[in-house]
Amino acid sequence: MPRTCLIVDFGGVLTTSFDDAVRGFEVREGLPEGAVEKTWYRDPAMVELTHDLERGRATQYAWNRRLGRALGIDGTDLLGRIFADTRLDESMTSVVAQVRAAGLRTGLLSNSMGLAPWNMYRGFDIHASFDAVLLSAQHGMRKPEPAMYELILKMLEVPGDACVFVDDNAENLPPAEALGMATVLHRSVEHSSTRLEQLLGVVVPGIPQKEN
Repeated sequence: MPRTCLIVDFGGVLTTSFDDAVRGFEVREGLPEGAVEKTWYRDPAMVELTHDLERGRATQYAWNRRLGRALGIDGTDLLGRIFADTRLDESMTSVVAQVRAAGLRTGLLSNSMGLAPWNMYRGFDIHASFDAVLLSAQHGMRKPEPAMYELILKMLEVPGDACVFVDDNAENLPPAEALGMATVLHRSVEHSSTRLEQLLGVVVPGIPQKEN
């Protein structure tokens, strides 16, 4: 039986690739390839600060200063500069809009990273585009903590087995599955839209195929 609710992540699902943006930033700053990953993702103190940022316990300003010092560069609006190349993926936002237009419930479940000075949601009215919006920093938790998934289901007033959850991070999928959700690991609009058609029973637009 088709499911009746779609829950999606934001960064990397409704936007262009964060990894590509990081590579572009490294080129602009004259940093070695992989410098951001090494300094950010592999430093336990930086990882902990990021988790605090996502939970709303730290500010972007503190995060920017710490990573800037570690990279040896100016930390002013660093998060915004790192992700300056990211854009809304209009094909994927169209998929969500089509699902909602078909009468299904939609929710946004996002690990936010503060809203100032960089706001990754700027330019997209998330509250008008979804039936429920859960930004991690506003609730003191982050994916993959199970409470995040339980809360979005409560906000949407649906059971887990009615939902499909889409995220670009495989680590965020198991808690959704534990609540009965079907999951889609986002890698492309074509793949995700095909899986959503199968799971939701709704025809959704992917990227038009180029003519030969």
